[in-house]
Amino acid sequence: MLFEVWAPHAREVALQLDDATQTMVPDPARPGWWRTTAEAATGARYGFRLDGGPVRPDPRARRLPDGPGGPAAVVDPTAHRWEHPWTGRGLPGAVLYELHVGTFTGAGTLDAAAERLPDLAELGVSHVQLMPLSPFPGRHGWGYDGVAPWAVHEPYGGPAALCRFVDAAHGAGLGVVLDVVHNHLGPSGNFLSEFGPYFTDRTRTPWGEAVNLDGPGSDEVRAYFAGSALALLREYRLDGLRLDAVHALSDTRARHFLSELSASVDALAQATGRPLFLIAESDLNDPRTTAPRAAHGHGVHAQWNDDFHHCLHAALTGEAQGYYADFARAPLTALAATCTRGFFHDGGYSAFRERHHGAPLRRELPTARLVGYAQTHDQIGNRALGDRLAAGVDRSLLFCAAALVLCGPFTPMLFMGEEWGADTPWQYFTDHPDPELAAAVREGRRREFAAHGWEPGEVPDPQDEATRDRSVLRWPPRPGDDELRQWHRTLIALRAAYLPTTLTLGEVSAEADEGRRLLVVRSGPLAVAVNLSETAATAPLPPGRHEVLAARPGDGVAREAAGVRLPGRSVAVLRLTADGD
Repeated sequence: MLFEVWAPHAREVALQLDDATQTMVPDPARPGWWRTTAEAATGARYGFRLDGGPVRPDPRARRLPDGPGGPAAVVDPTAHRWEHPWTGRGLPGAVLYELHVGTFTGAGTLDAAAERLPDLAELGVSHVQLMPLSPFPGRHGWGYDGVAPWAVHEPYGGPAALCRFVDAAHGAGLGVVLDVVHNHLGPSGNFLSEFGPYFTDRTRTPWGEAVNLDGPGSDEVRAYFAGSALALLREYRLDGLRLDAVHALSDTRARHFLSELSASVDALAQATGRPLFLIAESDLNDPRTTAPRAAHGHGVHAQWNDDFHHCLHAALTGEAQGYYADFARAPLTALAATCTRGFFHDGGYSAFRERHHGAPLRRELPTARLVGYAQTHDQIGNRALGDRLAAGVDRSLLFCAAALVLCGPFTPMLFMGEEWGADTPWQYFTDHPDPELAAAVREGRRREFAAHGWEPGEVPDPQDEATRDRSVLRWPPRPGDDELRQWHRTLIALRAAYLPTTLTLGEVSAEADEGRRLLVVRSGPLAVAVNLSETAATAPLPPGRHEVLAARPGDGVAREAAGVRLPGRSVAVLRLTADGD
């Protein structure tokens, strides 16, 4: 088989295959590349020696059986015999379900997670969105400090387990989206700098040196990360990728990395005949992220909408610290603006940032290009105690939040356990074998929250195994959780039945009454009316016929001439039609 590696600054490169060492030769067709052929069975361990140095794993390793820093293992990407034919599930009409493999079940493996897929299919979601799977230090962690973007974390089951998981998901009618990290790699077991100019000190990120996307040698660096994305989509039959923190991708080239990546993914979709998509996480509120490449945008198919989350969270909890301050003054008014404009920060002043932020989206933008949510791994896990909404708000408000997410205008996403109101925390946890790195992470976490008034002893130790154990979902849900789960099923079914997949921002309207804490959001023919106060009130509705499709609590919601009568802390989902329809 062919072994090859990009090492442009090396004077000599050798392949270490099990106990044998074999000299590699420069590839005359590709400057900086080295190659050789050797007989190798699946599972054989290998790595590369640069200029006589220690053996380093293949940067493009599909499997690292001993974790980051250990030798790679030969993998046949075509070995899995797929049981379920799959033509794909696209993003329009999708309902996403974000989960972390290591805490979705007590076992914390892909195979254990696959056993729960029938529950998700019965719930009605369309896609499972897995948090990062790249190998990272230790057994337990969030996955955002992975070091090998082509491989799969071995304690989760490795590449074979990912194939089995995707196959089982497709058999249940579910698409699979994988969270990938291109903006940085973890520090432990990361040897890429020994191979070539993968990083640059010209720009820094919150995690250290930035990936070199625009300096000398960046053509190969861009190809490395784009190639890993395409390999994941192709070899594991994934349906999409979530791109972590694309605002940290420092790229000054005329054609942005995201534009190149989206073009490559679109080409792969055409070649495979399956719809494939990219979802970006971005803090920029930049319309170019999802604008078509033909209109000088990046062509990413969707992006997370934190503005929607922040408005909703502030309205439900009353929190006003940090970035919630921009939304807490009038959260329902802000939520109405976000539902109709897409971004709340679309060029106006942000007091939190102390500057203007964002730019307006086009009214003809499909609302499916924005992902809306009440909870995510970030918005829960980056709280000091990792507390979910269910641990801090009245349970009736969870019904209201679910309706605004699942019957609102944007592509909805749930975080694992949200559908039954799980109150188990989801905390920040790590398992760094390096004691210095472990101490740095622990102290950094304590300093971060000490600045917000937390005592060091109150902040969970990320390295304590109990922190991870507290974050594991409790299966099965408690009997009292059935009503909320059934509500989620009902809302997902109503969305599928009545909300057009072609909905645009221009077809969304919203009206807020901050004083009475009322909000009505109309997305095409579907409307959600919520009353967050403790007092009954009538929410006004647009002219036309109005049919109440579902309500919580069921008693007390009634149609009136002026609108819909809502008890305190209640919600109704209605179908609106023109007179005579």
